Amino acid sequence: MPRYTVHVRGEWLAVPCRDGKLTVGWLGREAVRRYMKNKPDNGGFASVDEVRFLVRRCKGLGLLDNEDLLEVALEDNEFIEVVIEGDIMSPDFIPSQPEGVFLYSKYREPERYIALDGDSLSTEDLVNLGKGHYKIKLTSVAEKKVQQSREVIDSIIKEKTVVYGITTGFGKFARTVIPVHKLQELQVNLVRSHSAGVGKPLSPERCRMLLALRINVLAKGYSGISLETLKQVIEAFNASCLSYVPEKGTVGASGDLAPLSHLALGLIGEGKMWSPKSGWADAKYVLEAHGLKPVVLKPKEGLALINGTQMITSLGCEAVERASAIARQADIVAALTLEVLKGTTKAFDTDIHAVRPHRGQIEVAFRFRSLLDSDHHPSEIAESHRFCDRVQDAYTLRCCPQIHGVVNDTIAFVKDIITTELNSATDNPMVFASRGETISGGNFHGEYPAKALDYLAIGVHELAAISERRIERLCNPSLSELPAFLVAEGGLNSGFMIAHCTAAALVSENKALCHPSSVDSLSTSAATEDHVSMGGWAARKALRVIEHVEQVLAIELLAACQGIEFLRPLKTTTPLEKVYDLVRSVVRPWIKDRFMAPDIEAAHRLLLEQKVWEVAAPYIEKYRMEHIPESRPLSPTAFSLESLRKNSVTIPESDDL
Repeated sequence: MPRYTVHVRGEWLAVPCRDGKLTVGWLGREAVRRYMKNKPDNGGFASVDEVRFLVRRCKGLGLLDNEDLLEVALEDNEFIEVVIEGDIMSPDFIPSQPEGVFLYSKYREPERYIALDGDSLSTEDLVNLGKGHYKIKLTSVAEKKVQQSREVIDSIIKEKTVVYGITTGFGKFARTVIPVHKLQELQVNLVRSHSAGVGKPLSPERCRMLLALRINVLAKGYSGISLETLKQVIEAFNASCLSYVPEKGTVGASGDLAPLSHLALGLIGEGKMWSPKSGWADAKYVLEAHGLKPVVLKPKEGLALINGTQMITSLGCEAVERASAIARQADIVAALTLEVLKGTTKAFDTDIHAVRPHRGQIEVAFRFRSLLDSDHHPSEIAESHRFCDRVQDAYTLRCCPQIHGVVNDTIAFVKDIITTELNSATDNPMVFASRGETISGGNFHGEYPAKALDYLAIGVHELAAISERRIERLCNPSLSELPAFLVAEGGLNSGFMIAHCTAAALVSENKALCHPSSVDSLSTSAATEDHVSMGGWAARKALRVIEHVEQVLAIELLAACQGIEFLRPLKTTTPLEKVYDLVRSVVRPWIKDRFMAPDIEAAHRLLLEQKVWEVAAPYIEKYRMEHIPESRPLSPTAFSLESLRKNSVTIPESDDL
């Protein structure tokens, strides 16, 4: 007998259907009837007949025709949503899908796998797992390690040894011994009580990253989880069954207890879960819809699932990858601005940077030369002011290698810490199968990623700070020799006036966000956890800082391209003309005032998707081949030739493309 899971006003109802000839309208009315039956006031309705509603699929939110037959319109166990007329305008309306549902309606189950062993996960791997590009499996070595550590736990239970978190309570209750027959209840109580987070839920991508990273840590074999339970967790990941994980609540000390508890809560069939098939629904329904059973926790397994720094680290992983992407592209945007402002390339001379040989500085100067070298890429704009009397430019142009360079080096430093953390065991107690014992320690403390991510925010912010000053130079006619605010008929048109204000506002906001969260600590758990890292906020605000940096650089990219319009018919170098063409493929020139926010969003999307880097990178790498024989990029934020070819990027043979 077919059954459907129906979402009505924030509640989920299982509605069986004995006859496939019944209609979608019948299913909607039956769901509303059951909803009213559960309410003391009938949900505010006198009868089912007076309720007007729409029915739509949870996956993709596609509307269904009330006259369609259920056997034609829906699959067995499909998730649908009944939207009562008027509710969607109410502030109390709870949709079944997260923001950006249009992205998830296109979700396709991946066919490729990443084999996790707990030792070799990269930041790129985790981001790709978050995007749903891969499923997970364990290596045979990892499986053996997990089994061996579980044998230690089983021995402890059998011998009734007193061990923290296995046969005792937690935190202040560490000296309370728990009877053997209540050890499973202890683990379930732990997960339920610690699921105390607040705020918006993590997006599906971020929740997928969090779950994948926890699996990787468990695969190391120091957590004591059983192989059976770990495989159930992997099955949930591979089906994209993702728990409702509020983004706030961790102090980053005894692990990210609140978010990881919410993650575990869905796995045991409680709380909410999301999948592309169901949208948000009760966890037990989501698991059942994918043919999965809730995890039944064995002794130590609740603690194994929630003790670690994976919330901080998974968000930090996204931050590092986005920071790397925007740092690369910031050089290209700045080079375009320098061309528009008729700057000099002398400050990027090889000898200048050889005598102050910071790796990031050298790489940034190299990129500027590769984009602006007039002998390699003739520029009509550069030729037009070759004999001007300007000796040097403002710092925001001249000092890009020094300022952008240290951002590159900061990202490399933070990436090293985050990569180590990705592949670290962060439980307590730790299970050492080779010694046949457990040891209590402090690997769960989030100070490492917290400090690193505070540093990342401070470093990457500078890209926005200097970009905003370049936007000012582009918009200010006394500095640019261009029309005020880059628009004709100034006065009638305001051009980039307020776009610059937006950039200034974002930079100012970043200054507050760059205050390190890890300098704070509040004692928790009755002074048992008397020093904490506040790493959760460090990670979340680092991501906000990076997003603002991306948006400021999007505005500069638009402004620089608009500046080129006033220099036509002169052309810039070939790679920068390619960047200009890319921007013009999504944003037309600014002839007169129009709604600007969509243009900024379009440029932001180009940077997010690394399209600007993709069009310029082949020229940068070709220049590298010709000027630094047998060299490799000097910074982790540069692409190697091999990686470019792997990504099907064509290295140009000449500028005549």
